[in-house]
Order: sequence, then structure tokens, then C-alpha cells
Amino acid sequence: MRKALIRRARRSLYVVHRWIGIATCLLFAMWFVSGLVMMYVAFPRLTDSERLSALPVLSWGKVQVAPDRAMAIAGMERYPRDLRLSMMDDIPVYRVTGWKGAAVTISAIDGRLIDGITPDQALAVARHHPHAVQPQLLDTVTRDQWSVTARFDPLRPLYLIGLGDADGTELYVSSRGGEIALDTTRRERVWNWLGSIPHWIYPTVLRKDGPLWRDVVLWISGVCLVVAVTGFWIGILRLRLARRYADGAVSPYRGWMAWHHIAGLVGGTFVFTWMFSGWLSLNPGGAFSGRGLTREIAVGYSGHDTPDIVAGLPSPPQISAVEARFVWIGGRRLMVLDVGGGRRSLADPATGAPVTLSRDEIIAAARRAMPGVAMISAQQLEQPDAYWYSLHQMREFPVLRIGLDDPAHTWLHVSPVTAEILERSDDSRRSYRWLFNALHSMDFPLLLRIAPARDVVVWLLSAVGTIVSVSGIVIGWRRLRRWKLRRRYAPTNPMQTSR
Repeated sequence: MRKALIRRARRSLYVVHRWIGIATCLLFAMWFVSGLVMMYVAFPRLTDSERLSALPVLSWGKVQVAPDRAMAIAGMERYPRDLRLSMMDDIPVYRVTGWKGAAVTISAIDGRLIDGITPDQALAVARHHPHAVQPQLLDTVTRDQWSVTARFDPLRPLYLIGLGDADGTELYVSSRGGEIALDTTRRERVWNWLGSIPHWIYPTVLRKDGPLWRDVVLWISGVCLVVAVTGFWIGILRLRLARRYADGAVSPYRGWMAWHHIAGLVGGTFVFTWMFSGWLSLNPGGAFSGRGLTREIAVGYSGHDTPDIVAGLPSPPQISAVEARFVWIGGRRLMVLDVGGGRRSLADPATGAPVTLSRDEIIAAARRAMPGVAMISAQQLEQPDAYWYSLHQMREFPVLRIGLDDPAHTWLHVSPVTAEILERSDDSRRSYRWLFNALHSMDFPLLLRIAPARDVVVWLLSAVGTIVSVSGIVIGWRRLRRWKLRRRYAPTNPMQTSR
């Protein structure tokens, strides 16, 4: 009885792996190949440095509206998430963002709300881009492949403008507030059809519905996890290292089946961890905390919770800047100036005089970030470590890491130059770093320290995974052909069967 049950279980295991594997091997092959493309060409996004490089220098003489007045016009009753002053072509504007996502653009000349710009104004904005040669309006886009996600919703519709440069750069400018939302190049657009789009199952028709897309990818990757587990299990059951098969082989298979068996054993653990980590990236069940800064921490760190910075006009700083952000840090009103080239500095918004915050002042502000929670550590990182490193995004160095004694063991990474909180991390996010980034992208500290090591490891493991996938495709195709032929020539007359 026991042996019969074991035989049935094995038979079910083989059947499950065989037929689900036939259905999913094309997906596996696509994921391995597209993942290699993604290592070198990321999905288009507008980095902060790219956004700032397209802004003209602030014309302080045109500013006639105070920051406090701008917040009142925006209807802010509390300290906002973001308040910045920059140029929209030749018009200084305040861009105010609330904690619930509402964004408002206000003219700093006359205080009017800007909720729509013309194509000519969008072209004027695009002409300030460093790659602009002969900007031309290509289209007005509500949603396309590169602007599909919900984060662009407050900016839609978008003017699509070609800059006429050799790289084929295209800008997406918000028709509502005149803000550059995204840029893409010809190289990014071409390679992403072989990289991120198939890898993330990212066609516009599906991705425009975020919850539906998430459910589809969760189920597809979950089914593929079953294929990976059952395949590895079967591989172990059919492997003989001590009591080998008649011809001395460790595998009973030949040809493509042997390739599938051995490659699956060699790369089986990687295939499983890669699939599992990819599945986790969708945060099933809300297992991982968010990455953003909470309002409570921001307000505690600022030491202020009312919508006021400067009642009068802000004073021009002593240096040229392309953008000024108005903030409170540790109960002190400040102006963070972006001067271009990634350089930032602090100034007093009332006088324009340069300001420098000491490390002690920054730490004192961090102590109040979470009321009732003690600060337990403060260290300055001069070099990358396992949690703060520049692979998926550029990181600022040096950086202050502030440890807090809350149940989640929160860390705050703070710029020692501008005293801004750059990132919040906790136990959940640090676990995600290992369960997703390390297992999926192979960004282990040792591999990151040796420049080509990570690329070599990923290429080798992807080659093994591709062999497993392609051999599975060939095996599945042959099996389906045999099944089809058997059905075609199977006797349909009962009398034929009895002969």
C-alpha cells in the first residue's frame, strides 16, 4: 500500500511538472534573457539630476509671492510634503505637494493657479533641456508604454516632445503644470522591448490597471515557482551518484532531456530563489513596509507643523540656483538650493545668507523624529556598505545613519550637507534587501566590491537557466507533437480497437 502511494505521488509530481512546465518554459526563457538586458538598460525614468539639468537659473527678481502665500493659495493647512520654487520657462513657480499626493503649481509672479499650459509653453520648457536641438511636439499623450504607471496621473495629459538630438531624446511635459515628467532615449525605447517590458509583463493594456497587473504577475510567478520546485525535486529523485545507471551515467536521460536534467540540478537553486525573490518583489500580503518617509517622522524631524516658512518675499541667495526648496529642520526654517551638477547648499530664506548645520544640530533634529523613541546610534558612512550602495540608484557619500529604538529598528539616512532625510529603513526593508535585491540581482557585498564579478556570476547563472528553459521548450514541443500524432492516428472505431 505504501509503495503504491509513493508511486502515485511520483506520477502526480511528474505530470504536474511536465504539463505546467510545457506551459511556462517560454516564460522562463524570456525572463532569463530579458533580465540580462535589464542589467545594462533600465526602464526609462527621470532622475533628479536630469530634471534639474533642464531647469533655467532662478530669476529671483520676478518673485512677487511669498512661500507662505503660495501654501495658503494651495490650501495647505499643515506642513507640506514638498514646497519648491523653480522656473517654468521664464516664469518662476511654486510647486506644492501635500501628504495625500495633491500637487499644485502657483505662479510666483501673481499667485494664480496654473492648471493648464499650451503646446507652445511646453516647447519653451523643453528648449532649456541640455540636449535640445530642435524641439518638436510629437503628440499629446494620456497614457503610453513609458508613462503607464499611476505616479503620472496628477500630471496627465502629457505633451510628448522630441528634442531633435542624435540620441532621439523625447520629453514628457505635463500639460497641467508644465513640469518635465519623464525623458526617454531611442536606445532605452528599443532595448526595453527586449528587457523590462517582457520581464515585468508590462504591456500598457495590462499595466494601466495596477491591481490587475499585480494579481496577474503574482499568479504567473506563483505557478512558475511550482514548476521550479517540482523540477528540482524530480531531478534529485532521478540522480544517481553512487549506484549509477547501467552505462555509468548519473542521469537516465539522453539528448535534450539530459541537458534539462543536469542543468536543472546545477541551476535549480538559483532558478527557485530567482523566482521566489521576483514573486516577493510584488509584496504579497503587504509583507514589507513602504519605503517612503512618513508624515509623522518628517514633522518630528522638522520640529514644525504649520504651513509657514517666510511671510515676506524670500531673499535671493548669494549663489545662483536652479531650484529652491523651503523646509524646516530641527525647528529652523531653511532653503535648500540646487545649484546644478549635483551640488546643493543651505541658505536662510529670510536673508539669503549661507547656512551650515553641524553634525550635532542634525543629530538633535533626528532625536525628535519619532517622539518618545530614543536614538541609539549615529555613524557617518564614508564608503558603501550592505545597505547603502550605488547600484540601483546613486547614493550620496558621506551620509549619516541614525538608528532609532522603535520596534521596527528604524534607520534614517541623512545628508550631512543639507540635513535632508534621504531614506528611511527598518527591519522589514532590510529583510527585503536580502530576500529581493540580493537573491534577484545578485548584489551581494562581495560581488559589488569586485567590479566584473557580479556580471560574470549573473551571466553564468542566466546561461544555466536559459539551458534549462530552452531544453524544456524542445522537450515540451516534441511531447506535444507526439501527443497530437497519437490523437490523429488513434482508432475511433471500437471494432478496430478489438482486433
